[in-house]
Amino acid sequence: MSESSAEAVTTAVTAAADSAAAASGGWRRATGVAGVAIGVLATGAAAGVAIERMTVGRGMRKKARLALDSTGPYGSLRGTPGKAYAEDGTELYYEVDDLDPDPAAAPARRRRLFGRKSPAPATVVFSHGYCLSQDSWHFQRAALRGVVRTVHWDQRSHGRSGRGAAQTERGEPVTIDQLGQDLKAVIDAAVPEGPIVLVGHSMGGMTVMALADRYPELIRERVVGVALVGTSSGRLGEVNFGLPVAGVNAVRRVLPGVLKALVQRAELVEKGRRATADLFAGVIKRYSFATRDIDPAVARFAERMIESTPIDVVAEYYPAFSDHDKTEALAHFAELPVLVLTGVRDLVTPSEHSEAIADLLPDAELVQVPDAGHLVILEHPEVVTDRLADLLVRAGAVPAGATVGAYGSTSSTGQPG
Repeated sequence: MSESSAEAVTTAVTAAADSAAAASGGWRRATGVAGVAIGVLATGAAAGVAIERMTVGRGMRKKARLALDSTGPYGSLRGTPGKAYAEDGTELYYEVDDLDPDPAAAPARRRRLFGRKSPAPATVVFSHGYCLSQDSWHFQRAALRGVVRTVHWDQRSHGRSGRGAAQTERGEPVTIDQLGQDLKAVIDAAVPEGPIVLVGHSMGGMTVMALADRYPELIRERVVGVALVGTSSGRLGEVNFGLPVAGVNAVRRVLPGVLKALVQRAELVEKGRRATADLFAGVIKRYSFATRDIDPAVARFAERMIESTPIDVVAEYYPAFSDHDKTEALAHFAELPVLVLTGVRDLVTPSEHSEAIADLLPDAELVQVPDAGHLVILEHPEVVTDRLADLLVRAGAVPAGATVGAYGSTSSTGQPG
C-alpha cells in the first residue's frame, strides 16, 4: 500500500467509524458504512483497506458469484451428523467421517498416504476459525477421508451450530475459555474413548489451547498430537493488520461504540453489508490469501462462509480476541508431537505469533509457508495436508510411510499433484 493510499485509508476509517457511532441523522447510511467496517473485522482486519477497482460491471460480478456458488464443489463433503450440548445448553453440531468401510479400497489409500501398515484407531478433531465453519477444512477432510477417523464441528453461533445460549438469553460475552468448554462437550459426545489428535486453525487453535488450560488431564491422558495452524497464544491487540499505525489507532478508538451500535441495529447493517458485496469480496481476498492467482471458486467459497456469519455474531466474538492469552497453557503440549504452521504473509495472525508458540515448544515442527495468507488451509492445502499426515505419523496414529501428495491445488493456473 502506498503512503498516499495509507493516508486515504486512515481518513476513511476515522470518518466511517465516527459516522457509525452517531446517534442521530443518516442512520441507514452510517450503519451501511459501519457494516463494511465490521465486515473487515470479520476477516480479521481492523477496518478499512484500499481495494483495487474492478473493471467489469456490478451485474456481471453478481452473475459470476452466482455461477461460482452453483458449481463450486468446496464445502460439499458431509459425514455422519451428531449433536453435543455446551454447558449453557447451546446445541453444537458435528460430523464424523469414519474409517473406510470398504476393506478393498481402504488399505490402498492408507498405503498411498502413510505406508503399508494400518493406522492406529485415533480420531482427529478439527476446530475451525472465526467467521468460518467446519467446511473450511474441505481439502484436508477430502485427503484424510476414510484413512483415519475425523470429527469436524461448528463453533457456537457458526455454521450449523445453534446461537450461543449464554449470549442470546443472558447477554454474556463470548470467551475463548467458553469455546474450550464447547470443544470438550464435542469430544465427550463424538470421541468418548481412544487417542485424539487436536487440529485448530486461527480461533480453532485458540479453542484447543483453552481446552488444554481447562482440562489438562484430557491432554495428558488421551491427546497424542496437536496441530496449531495460523493461530496465536495471545497479544492479538497489538496486530496492525497491515494498516498504518494511525489507521489502527483510529479504529481502536471508536470500535467499542461501533460494535454496540451494530448489535442494536444488526438487521439494518446486514442490508448495508449486502449492498457492498464487491468491496467485501475484495477485503476478504486481501486478508485471506497471499497468492495472486487464487482459484476464483476457492475465493468465493471463503467469501460465502464469512458472509454467512451474522453481523451480531461478528461483533459478539471480536472482543474475546483482545482478552485471549493462553501462553501458559502451551506447556500442556510440551511432551506431545506438535505441528505449528503459518502463512508467511498472514496479516490476521502474523507468522511471528506462530514463531512465539514454537519458541515455547522447542520440539514442535514449525512450518512457515511462503506466499500464504491467513487461510493457508485453502490456499496451500497440499502443504497443510502433507504436514498433518507427518504429524499423525509422529503421534503414532499411523505408521511411517509415504508422503501425502498435492490434494487440490487452489491456483487458477496450478495442476493437481
